[in-house]
Amino acid sequence: MSEPLIIAVASKGRPKEQVEAWLADCGLDLQLVGGSRGYIASLKGMPGVQVRLLSASDIADALDAGEVHLGITGEDLLRERGQDIDQRLLMLRALGFGRADLVVAVPKSWLDVDTMADLEEVAHEFLARTGRRMRVATKYVVQTRAYFARHGVSDYRITESGGATEGAPASGGAELIVDITTTGATLNANGLKVLADGLILKSQFQLAANLQIAWSDRQLDAAQRLLRIVEARSAALRTVTLDWPQGDAPSDVIDTLVAQGATRRSNGLLVGVDRIPAVAGALTAVGLGPVTVARPDFVFDLRCAPFEQLIARLKDDTGVKK
Repeated sequence: MSEPLIIAVASKGRPKEQVEAWLADCGLDLQLVGGSRGYIASLKGMPGVQVRLLSASDIADALDAGEVHLGITGEDLLRERGQDIDQRLLMLRALGFGRADLVVAVPKSWLDVDTMADLEEVAHEFLARTGRRMRVATKYVVQTRAYFARHGVSDYRITESGGATEGAPASGGAELIVDITTTGATLNANGLKVLADGLILKSQFQLAANLQIAWSDRQLDAAQRLLRIVEARSAALRTVTLDWPQGDAPSDVIDTLVAQGATRRSNGLLVGVDRIPAVAGALTAVGLGPVTVARPDFVFDLRCAPFEQLIARLKDDTGVKK
């Protein structure tokens, strides 16, 4: 029997709930194998696919190590695998949940430190005054070093955080931090502020593919089916169908609407949600109506851009990697 397409998803907590809800919205219900405590699952209607339930950080590790074909986890965790991660992984789709900002935050008492340039000056002065480099508490070592280097900040040292990073300055464990935040409330409660140019990454959950693992034709077929469903659901959330009673619409009006982004359908037009008032207005202005609006569940296009991107990245001089 051919090996399955292996997908890694979150095994617990809020990430698990969000991923399961997203899959269910796409009609791909997660079905556990071996009961509620199992760590292997399948997707409804997707034969040839095996789902492994791992922690968010383990998913990033498994993707980078080539242990799974696809994975869903935070971009912050993926980027921490190295600055060359885009050579090994392809981020196929941002999923719109699990949002968090990776930021540089300093104590509010540092009144004259508002930018990375200010931080560079303070770091230099701190070293001259104390003989020690400023300590930066973080779990995001790779991204911190890269970002600080881009801003010319070199007089610091990393203190890897194993717990509540935002509490490090108050406890004396570090002078500043690099950490993720969603609302900023925890940073504020710990007397910290984000530098004006201290946003390192706007992260969210990504559906990512490994480019180093061997992909069989069967696994690529399964990936294509999955990505077509995902893209069709995403397109449906962005679009609506407009139709009207039988009657010939002036061709110039329809041609203009199509030129502006609408797509012809046998019984009307498919348009972006933000275009509803304009398109409906143009139709009623020429006597067509009443115009009704309906949301499709899925919109399957002839092409699937993420799958085409995956194939293009997998190709080498001899064809698709097997």
